[in-house]
Amino acid sequence: MGIEQKIEELRARREAIEKGGGDQKIEKQHAAGKFTARERLQMLFDEGSFVELDAFVEHRSTDFNMANTKAPGEGVVTGYGTVNGQLVYAYAQDFTVIGGSLGEMHAKKICKVLDLAMKTGAPIVGINDSGGARIQEGVDALSGYGSIFYRNTMASGVIPQITVIMGPCAGGAVYSPALTDFIIMVDKTSQMFITGPQVIKAVTGEDVTAEELGGAITHNTKSGVAHLVGSDEKSAIALVKKLLSYLPPNNLEEAPYYSTDDDLNRIEESLNDILPDNSNKPYDMKEIITKIVDNGDFFEIQPFFAQNIIVGFGRLNGRTVGIVANQPKVFAGSLDINASDKAARFIRVCDAFNIPLLNLVDVPGFLPGTDQEYGGIIRHGAKMLYAYSEASVPKVTMIIRKAYGGAYIAMCSKELGADVVYAWPTAEIAVMGPEGAANIVFRKEIEESEDPVATRQQKIEEYRSEFANPYRAAARGYVDDVIVPAESRPRLIAAFEMLTGKRESRPPKKHGNMPL
Repeated sequence: MGIEQKIEELRARREAIEKGGGDQKIEKQHAAGKFTARERLQMLFDEGSFVELDAFVEHRSTDFNMANTKAPGEGVVTGYGTVNGQLVYAYAQDFTVIGGSLGEMHAKKICKVLDLAMKTGAPIVGINDSGGARIQEGVDALSGYGSIFYRNTMASGVIPQITVIMGPCAGGAVYSPALTDFIIMVDKTSQMFITGPQVIKAVTGEDVTAEELGGAITHNTKSGVAHLVGSDEKSAIALVKKLLSYLPPNNLEEAPYYSTDDDLNRIEESLNDILPDNSNKPYDMKEIITKIVDNGDFFEIQPFFAQNIIVGFGRLNGRTVGIVANQPKVFAGSLDINASDKAARFIRVCDAFNIPLLNLVDVPGFLPGTDQEYGGIIRHGAKMLYAYSEASVPKVTMIIRKAYGGAYIAMCSKELGADVVYAWPTAEIAVMGPEGAANIVFRKEIEESEDPVATRQQKIEEYRSEFANPYRAAARGYVDDVIVPAESRPRLIAAFEMLTGKRESRPPKKHGNMPL
C-alpha cells in the first residue's frame, strides 16, 4: 500500500471517528436542543486552534457483547487549543457514542489531558454529557472515576478547572464537577444528582422530576452546587470564555491585563448620594460596584444563590480583582450559612490564583434564628474567618455603612489581614447597632426616665454620634482613612497598585484544617 492509500485510510478513519455515533444519533442530539461534543469544542476554541488527542483510542472490554460494540473516540473528545489567544485544554463527552458513558479508556483520555494541563500550567474545561458509568465495564469504570477525582484534587488551586454540564450527570459522575472551581449549567437540558427521581420515589416515596431535582435552576438557586447558568449551550460557552478572561493560566502567574479607556482618576459624584438617609433602609450594592469597576463591567458568580452576599470579578485599571460585598437588599446584608460558604469558597479560589480581594462592607451581623444555629452557622461562619485569614493576596476593605460585631471582623477587618481599610463617612463600626447598644448601655437611665421612649431615642442618637462612626476606628488605626465616596475608584486603584508587590507567607502546614 503506497503513501497515498495510507493517507486516504487515515482520512477515512478520522472521518468515521468524527461522526461519533452516526448521523441518526447526531440528529437526535440536535432535536433535544443540544450540540455534539465537537460542535461544542468548536464554539469554545479560537477558530482552527483545537488539536485533538487520542482520537484513535478504543475500549478493550469484551463482556456483554462489548467486543462487537464500536465506540468512536471512546465517547469523549479531548485536546487543546486557544481561547482568546490563551492555551486551554478541554474534554467533551460525546452522548452520541454509548450515551457518553464512562469506561476505562474513556477515563484514561480525560486523565491524560488533565495531566498535560497540569504539566504545562494551563486551564482545563470539561464538558459533561453522559449517562454515567459504563455498566458493561464494571469496576474498571469505577476505577476510571476515581482516577479523575484524584487528578481534579491534585489540580485544585494549581490550574483553573471549569466544568460545563450540558446533559445528564448522575451518581458518582457529579463529584468530578464538584471538585472543580466553577460549574456552569444549561437551563432545561442539564441535570446533576446523586440518585435519580426513580430511586428517590422507590426509597422515600417522593415524586420529583429530573429538572426539579437537579436542573440548572435548582443548583443555581437552592443547592449552590452550580455557579452560573446559560439559557442555551451557546450562552454557556460564552460564560466560560468570559470567566477565563478573569483567571490566570495557573497559580504561579497573574490574571491577564486588559487595557481600559476608563479613567483611573474618575470621580463618581453619584456615590455621594447613593445611600438612603435612614441607615435601616436597603439599597443595591451592585450599583456601587458597577460605578467603581472599569467600564461598569462586573461578572457576578453565583448571582442566584445566597443573594445576601455578592461575589464576582471586576477590573480596576485593567487588573482583575475578586469582589466580596454584602447586599443590603436581602436579609439586610447579614451573613448566614449559605452566604458564608459562598464567600469562603470564592475567597479561597481568588487566593489560589493570585487575584486581589476587594471587600465592600455593609453588614448588621450574622442572621439570627434557630434554623441558623441548628444548621451550624458557627462552623460555616468560621470558614469565612479562615479563608480571609489564610489569604495572602492583596486585600482592601471599604466599609460603606454598617459594620457590626463579629460580622464586621468576618468581612475582612484589619485583624484578618486587610492591608488597607477605607471607610465612607457613613460607616457605623461598633459591637452592635445603636438601637441594641442603647438598650444595654443606657438601660437604667431609660427605665428611670419620665419618658422612656424619648430617652431611648435620645440615647440611640447619642450612641450613634459618639461610637457608631468611622472616626473611633480610625483613631485606633483599624481604619486607614475616611474617604469621600465619590473618590472611591481612584483611592482603591491606588491601594491595589501599591500592593502589587505584596509578598506574605504563612506558617508551613501539611494542609489547612478547615475543609470546605
